[in-house]
Amino acid sequence: MTKTLDSIKAKCDKKSYDALAALDNQALYDFLVQYIELCDPASVFVHTDSAKDAEYIRNKAVEGSEEKRLAIKGHTAHFDGYHDQARDKQNTKFLLPPGLDLGSHINSVDRDHGLDEVRGLLKNIMNGKTAYVCFFCLGPVDSKFSISAVQITDSAYVAHSVAILYRSGYKQFKNTGKSGEFFKFVHSAGVIENNVSKNIDKRRIYIDFKNNTVYSTNTQYGGNVIGLKKLAMRLAIQKASREGWLTEHMLIMGVHGPEGRITYFTGAFPSACGKTSTAMLQGEGIVGDDIAYLRNIGGKARAVNVEQGIFGIIKDVNSENDPLIWGALTTPREVIFSNILIKDDKPYWQGDGRDIPDKGVNYSGKWTKGKKDASGKEILHSHSNARYTIRIKELQNCDKNLNNPEGVEIKGVLYGGRDSDTSVPVRQAFDWNHGILTMGATLESETTSATLGKEGIRKFNLMSNLDFLSITLGRYIMDSLNFIKGMNNPPSIFYVNYFLKNKEGKYLTGMHDKRIWIKWMELRVNGDVNAIKTPLGYIPEYEDLKKLFKAVLGKDYTESDYIEQFTARIPENLEKIERIVNIYKKDVADAPHLLFAALENQKKQLEEAKAKLGDYVAPSRWKENQ
Repeated sequence: MTKTLDSIKAKCDKKSYDALAALDNQALYDFLVQYIELCDPASVFVHTDSAKDAEYIRNKAVEGSEEKRLAIKGHTAHFDGYHDQARDKQNTKFLLPPGLDLGSHINSVDRDHGLDEVRGLLKNIMNGKTAYVCFFCLGPVDSKFSISAVQITDSAYVAHSVAILYRSGYKQFKNTGKSGEFFKFVHSAGVIENNVSKNIDKRRIYIDFKNNTVYSTNTQYGGNVIGLKKLAMRLAIQKASREGWLTEHMLIMGVHGPEGRITYFTGAFPSACGKTSTAMLQGEGIVGDDIAYLRNIGGKARAVNVEQGIFGIIKDVNSENDPLIWGALTTPREVIFSNILIKDDKPYWQGDGRDIPDKGVNYSGKWTKGKKDASGKEILHSHSNARYTIRIKELQNCDKNLNNPEGVEIKGVLYGGRDSDTSVPVRQAFDWNHGILTMGATLESETTSATLGKEGIRKFNLMSNLDFLSITLGRYIMDSLNFIKGMNNPPSIFYVNYFLKNKEGKYLTGMHDKRIWIKWMELRVNGDVNAIKTPLGYIPEYEDLKKLFKAVLGKDYTESDYIEQFTARIPENLEKIERIVNIYKKDVADAPHLLFAALENQKKQLEEAKAKLGDYVAPSRWKENQ
C-alpha cells in the first residue's frame, strides 16, 4: 500500500515537510512513512544539502551531549559506551529467505524472522527524540558511479558523522525523481543512559539486500551506525555483481612519477597491514583510504572513492610517522574524535608521542592512571579502536580528482598482507588473471598483538573483502576475472609485503621503504623499468631500487639487503598454496576451476625450480636460468 506524507506532516516543520514533498518520490515516501510511524519520534528534521542544515545538526550533537566541543575550533569529541567500541560482527547479519545459501562466510538469519525481530526493537524506539532524515550520495554526485542513499537516525552525532564522510545527496535525489534505486538505512541509538546506548544486549545490525535496507539498533559506534560505510558496501557488492562492476575494500591513490606524471592505483590490505599508511604516503596524492567503486568505462578501469572523508583509527598517529594527518588533527577544521582521552579540552590518544595525562575523561567516564574495569582489566587512557572523522579535502595531500565524476583511470592494483616469512616485499603478476587468482584470492594476514587470540596466526581474507561479501566467494572471484572483458590494457596487479623478517625475527624492510615499492610500481606500469621473471611473478632489478632509495629516501641500498629481501622462499610458498587450496576445497562450494588450475600451475613451477635451484633462490639465479 502506498504511503503519503500526510501521516507524518505533524512531526515536521514547514521547511522539512516542503523538502520532502519537493522530491516527488513514492518509493522514498513509502520507506520514510513506514519507519517514522514505527519508530514514532517526537519530530522530524530533514537535512538537505544546505550549510545551515549541517550547522543545525552539529549544534544539536553538542546540545544533546553526544559531542563535546574541544579547545581547537571545529574539533569535537564523542564517546561510545564502554562495551560499544567496535563493529559487532556477531549481531551483523544478512536477512536471507529460506533456501538461499551464500556460503560459510555469511552470518545470516531467516529474513521473515529477522524483520519481525528488528521491527519489534524499532517500535516506538524514538519516542521523545528527533528523527534526522539525511540524504547522501555514494560516490561523486551526478556520476555513473553515484548511488543515492537516505538514512533515518535519532542520533545527531551519526547525522554529523555521515555529513563529513559522504557527499550531500538531496539535490541528486530531487533530480532523479521517481527513477533509480536507492539505499535505505534506519538507525536508533535506543534508550540513552549517561549519553550512551543502554540496551546493547539488543544491539542488532541487519542487512536486507532484497530491499536495499539496513537496520541498526541500540548502538552508537560508527561501524555499526554509519550506514553508508561497510553496511552499504554489502549492498553495493550485490548491486555491482548484478550489473558487472566491482565494489572493493580498497584505497585509491595517485602516485607521482617523473616529469609531473600521476599514475593511479587501488589497493586492498587487511587490518593492520599498511592500508592507511600507503594511502597517505608522503609525496603522493590520496583519493580514498577505504572503499572504491570500479567500472569498465570505454575499455579502461576507472574508480571513485565512495566517500569524501576518513573514519580512521587514530592509534599511533603522531607528528613523526603521520605528519599530514597530524597536521590536520591539531589545527582548526571540522574533526570528530571518538573514544580518546580529554584533558583541559584537548584530545590524547595511544601512540600520539605526547606524555599521557594523569587524569581526564574518556569512554569509561572520569579516568585516572591505573583505573580498572569491573573485571579488573586496566582501562587505557584512549581506546585501541579510537577514531577520527575528517574530510579528505582537509588534508594537504588530497588529490585533485577526489570528486571527479568520471573517476580516475586505474593503472595498477596492489594487494598486501602481514607476512613474516613467505612473500618478497613487492612483485608483479604476469597478467590480470594471474594476479586475481594467485595474489588477490590467496590473500592472508598474520594476527598481531592487537588482535584477540594468538599472535602470528594466518587468517585467510581474499582481496581483504571477506567480512563484507554478500555473494558467494566463487561468484566474487569470477566477477573480478570478468571485470576486464573488453579492456586492451587491464591494470597491472602487484603484491606487497611490508612485514618480511629474517631467521632472527628482524624486519627486513624499514617503515618508509613502502615509498620505494610504490615508486617502482609506478615506473613499471608505465614501462620505464625492466623486471626479473620468477615463478611467483616479476620482481625488481637491484639497480632500479638502488636509484630509487637514493632519490626518494636519500639512503644507500646495498645489494646484500636486496638479495635477502628478494630471495624466493620456495618451501614457504608451497606451504601457502597447500593452505589456500585446502580452504577453497573445504569451505567454498563454487570455487572456480580456474583458481585451482592457477595454483596447481604455480605449484608445479615452484617444485621444478626447487629441484633445479634449491629451496631459497636469489634474484641472480632466476636471471641466469632464463
